[in-house]
Amino acid sequence: MTDTEFAQLLPNDEHNQRLEANVHPPDWINPTPSGPYNIVVIGAGTAGLVTAAGAAGLGAKVALIERSLMGGDCLIVGCVPSKGVISAARVAAAVTHAREFGVEVPDGVNINFAAAMERMRKQRARISPNDSAARFRDLGIDVFLGQGHFVDARTIDVDGTKLTFSRAVIATGARAAAPAIAGLDGVEYLTNESLFSLTELPRRFGVIGAGPIGCEMAQAFARLGADVFLVEAEHGILPREDRDAAAIVQSAIERDGVKLLCCGQELKITNSGGIRLTVESHGRSYDEPLDQLLVAVGRAPNVESLNLEAVGVDYDRKGVTVSDRLQTTNPRIYAAGDICSPYQFTHAADFMARIVIQNALFKGRKKASALTIPWCTYTSPEIAHVGMYEKEAADKAIDVDTYEQHFRDVYRAILEGDEDGVAKVHVKKGTDRIVGATIVARHAGDLISEVTLAMTHGLGLSQIGATIHPYPTQADAIRQLGDQYNRTRLTPFVKGMFAKWLAWTR
Repeated sequence: MTDTEFAQLLPNDEHNQRLEANVHPPDWINPTPSGPYNIVVIGAGTAGLVTAAGAAGLGAKVALIERSLMGGDCLIVGCVPSKGVISAARVAAAVTHAREFGVEVPDGVNINFAAAMERMRKQRARISPNDSAARFRDLGIDVFLGQGHFVDARTIDVDGTKLTFSRAVIATGARAAAPAIAGLDGVEYLTNESLFSLTELPRRFGVIGAGPIGCEMAQAFARLGADVFLVEAEHGILPREDRDAAAIVQSAIERDGVKLLCCGQELKITNSGGIRLTVESHGRSYDEPLDQLLVAVGRAPNVESLNLEAVGVDYDRKGVTVSDRLQTTNPRIYAAGDICSPYQFTHAADFMARIVIQNALFKGRKKASALTIPWCTYTSPEIAHVGMYEKEAADKAIDVDTYEQHFRDVYRAILEGDEDGVAKVHVKKGTDRIVGATIVARHAGDLISEVTLAMTHGLGLSQIGATIHPYPTQADAIRQLGDQYNRTRLTPFVKGMFAKWLAWTR
């Protein structure tokens, strides 16, 4: 495969044909460069698209280069298709548990995996015009489909066409990169880049890595009818997350049928007429034949073929080196998104791109470290986080008070059967200033935004408690945390003063 080729979207049905027609039109003719550009962006994933559109909207002359499919990981092999699969799995789970709500569902209900995946492809294609070459052309951007690389500090070559620039942005993202696992190179395995091409449910499905992608897909495929084996080297799942919160999610995915093989040792893959996975977990040996294997751990930055050495841009195995203002070691060149960020999320790439626009075009001094970035893993229940974890605060010598609201005490959650959850907020000790929060709930990804808003704009937990929330909602759990804090202010001294006042007014 050459730099300008990309894997065919499979299956080659009407939905994927529509997708490709939008994000890499086969008949696309690159424009003739129209003189020096204010900014040239390499990579049309989220960071690149936001940079290009934002800069053009401010009147800049912009060129956008993409060698593969516009929309990047998020649209093609990430956020969009994964949530389509997860949505189908959630509906399947709702049918499975319908009797608990008095809804009688006939035994033997069939899950049509092929139809579920077709729906995902259809909706992905429906979304794709927003990231299309035609849309960005209509925004006044010169869109070049092809491999771009730096020639010098003012020139980028796209398949033989030279573009000159005042500023450039590297937004080439990252890709799946499997770790060293014995025997892995002897089998055909899946990553997120090939998973969503499946049209047949793997009856025995192995997943290596219990991070966000591994947990989401393990649970989804189990709900859709697969026997799933989830392998993780560490204890439990989601090793970055709050341990109590992760334990709630672990119990949920195990109830859905996922076989967790954590503390995995001596992991080996063999090919004996099919894929076999062997591993030691908690003193027991497992030897499991698999229909498909998903490797959901490991990422590598897309720095190859850019000729970064020619322009003095430093990089390493984690990506391009940038300052807090997202400037590379070449002051004319910036970077944004997965190519340079430890936070590999679409929304992080979006807001990093906004910083780049201000700093690259208007000599701004915006800092990436000033961003308050939440994230969410879309299991059922979801787990979302923002700010510092309790251990992280302790490591930084920040004393905190922690408030917890369990969803078993939230009436809307009880009525909806969503009692397995918690909202946990850390505040700087003796104050209501929020330093971090974790939420486990059906819609934790939505709920965390209220806390993120408060942190971003300096609102304290007491102010959340003083804000009226509709009743009954699961979001009321966040307000109840505010009530918990406000009750701590009613000290014995304050109670005594109130008592004296009330006695005097009788």
